[in-house]
Amino acid sequence: MIIRNVVSTDYYTLSPLINEWWGGRDMSGLLPKLFFNHFNNTSFVAVDKDMIIGFLIGFLSQFHPEEAYIHFVGVHPNYRKQRVGESLYQAFFEEIRNENRSKVRCITSPVNRTSIAYHTKIGFSIEAGDKIVDGISVQSNYDGPGQDRVLFMKELT
Repeated sequence: MIIRNVVSTDYYTLSPLINEWWGGRDMSGLLPKLFFNHFNNTSFVAVDKDMIIGFLIGFLSQFHPEEAYIHFVGVHPNYRKQRVGESLYQAFFEEIRNENRSKVRCITSPVNRTSIAYHTKIGFSIEAGDKIVDGISVQSNYDGPGQDRVLFMKELT
């Protein structure tokens, strides 16, 4: 497996796969081509035998000079639990350290228990929200009416 920065044409490979990787959930709208055109230095793909098996889309905050944000991460279902995600996160952390960033933020849906468990396992803390859903602090209506989200933050050392 190799980790490399995304290129614009990776969009055409990944876009048709997103919903499949999420078990049929309609997720492709969350990954427009602009991420592949404008955030190349902070976004990565994992490749095994010429096949993209994972990706991480992230960027540097324009407003908070110490922060970076992870927008979307995915790993092919057949490659999960093989450290693909860990390798992608490490590549991102290394790049943002090079940019003198020390905080990483990301979000997930309260129903995505796998994502919540993964992020807390790798050192992200859940930020206090305004309500509790199934024992997890969430920010209500974060992404619009009824779109509650779990907010994460990680301090890099």
